[in-house]
Amino acid sequence: MTDAKVGANRPWFAPTLRGYDRRWLSRDVIAGLSAGAVVVPQAMAYATIANLPVQVGLYTCMAPMVVYALLGGSRAMSVSTTSTIATLTATTLASAGVAATADDAPHALSTLTLLVGLILVVARLLSLGSLVENINKATLVGVQIGVGATVAVGQLPKLLGLTDDPTGKGFIRSVLAVVEAIPHAHAATVLLSVVSVAVLFGLRRWLPQVPAPLIVVAGGIIASAVLGLPDRGVEVIPPVPSGLPIPVLPDLALVPALLPGAFGIAMMAFLESAAVARGIRQQGDAQIDSDRELFATAVANLAGAVTRTLPAAGGFSQSAVNQRAGARSQVSTLVTAALAVLVALVLGPVLALMPTATLAALVLTAVIGLIDIGELRRMARVSRRDFWLATVTAAVGLTAGLLAAVLVGVLGTFFLILRELQRVRLTTGPSRGQTVSARVEGAVYTANILGYERAVIAVAEGSPDATVLVLDLTQMRETSVTVLDGLADLDRELQQRGVVLRLSGLPPRATATAARTEWFQGLVEQGRVSSTLDEGLRTP
Repeated sequence: MTDAKVGANRPWFAPTLRGYDRRWLSRDVIAGLSAGAVVVPQAMAYATIANLPVQVGLYTCMAPMVVYALLGGSRAMSVSTTSTIATLTATTLASAGVAATADDAPHALSTLTLLVGLILVVARLLSLGSLVENINKATLVGVQIGVGATVAVGQLPKLLGLTDDPTGKGFIRSVLAVVEAIPHAHAATVLLSVVSVAVLFGLRRWLPQVPAPLIVVAGGIIASAVLGLPDRGVEVIPPVPSGLPIPVLPDLALVPALLPGAFGIAMMAFLESAAVARGIRQQGDAQIDSDRELFATAVANLAGAVTRTLPAAGGFSQSAVNQRAGARSQVSTLVTAALAVLVALVLGPVLALMPTATLAALVLTAVIGLIDIGELRRMARVSRRDFWLATVTAAVGLTAGLLAAVLVGVLGTFFLILRELQRVRLTTGPSRGQTVSARVEGAVYTANILGYERAVIAVAEGSPDATVLVLDLTQMRETSVTVLDGLADLDRELQQRGVVLRLSGLPPRATATAARTEWFQGLVEQGRVSSTLDEGLRTP
């Protein structure tokens, strides 16, 4: 049985847990704890990107993870949030005029996450999984470069220990503001930041199996407690309340302001989740079903809306850790969620000792990987079109904002798709006496039927002695009224030039549609429709 058939027949509930082998349990537990050591501190750091309390990131490791574990199709994907989603969340809340410290911030976040979930539900009901996947890699690379650079610059004040955030509006102004503020940097904070970043990069490079985020977070907390870093002027995160998230109601009055950003976040959440699920799929695993992933990501966000979380999506780094540690099913993700609950219930006072610079170091090292200059160079070498789409998208993100970058990237992608669909693919076929032929090699639809008319007429005019032109439509499996009207117009144009049009090879489904028109019925009665090109050339 093929992967596609296996995927199509999989149950909708807990597909990766069906037929569970108890021998996998130890590996799943170890993998879940290993992934938790990365995802819990990382999610807390991502919450700071969105200018939200760190516990919001911790909550994102609970309900969304459990929901995806029960509905998702990937064995090893870990779902919480990502730096891209966190940055878009910050942009959306800011554009809606919601301050992170305001009393209505939890309600606004709940509303945003709810909207993301509802948009994904609608996309699933319309089976838009494959449509969304038409967003090409160049768009994603451009958005991620914009995210990486924007977030990296935003972390510099925290890494330098600046009491006032000197970043201005816009990427360039923020860079200049930070450079001007360097003389006022706090020495102890800078030293802690340098050590944290060095450890993160060093462990990732030479000891990738070690959970570097956990080591750095633990080291930062221990240094804070033992060396009395708060007394030395090193800023620590605000107190982390112990306990589970308290449900809040969404604020429907904020829907109009949050809706544009929610569309961008929903698209990126699904694209990132689908890319991660496919990227970590191993041989023998069931094929990833786009619509299943849409549904799982949608419900994960709906659950997150109730529990005050950031919008949820699959994260590559945590999923890769989960897989490398030996995860065999989504039981590993359930273990990670249980670890997050334990942290929320027990370790709140300990987490309050964590230096802000430690979280900033986690964010910086995570987003630096998004600035993929190597991929840009590869695009420049392989496809200039993709290179310029990625470059323009990144430039818009750095100047006009990330939501604008998403919009430009999406519109650019669909422009390229439409341009490709509009391309006329017509080749000249064999001829016999005064009969010439042409073959349609691509799809024929509303936007390119006029182009095909012109191309066929050019073939006829290129053979002045021709009295018959056979048009091979083997590739035209579907047709429409507009296309049929265009072919009828082509027939009239050729008649005016003394050329008889014949059609050959029209597939059954397109034939059934065409047969409902008087024009096509007339062609059949006149013997101008044949099943093959060779038959059309032989017809007297």
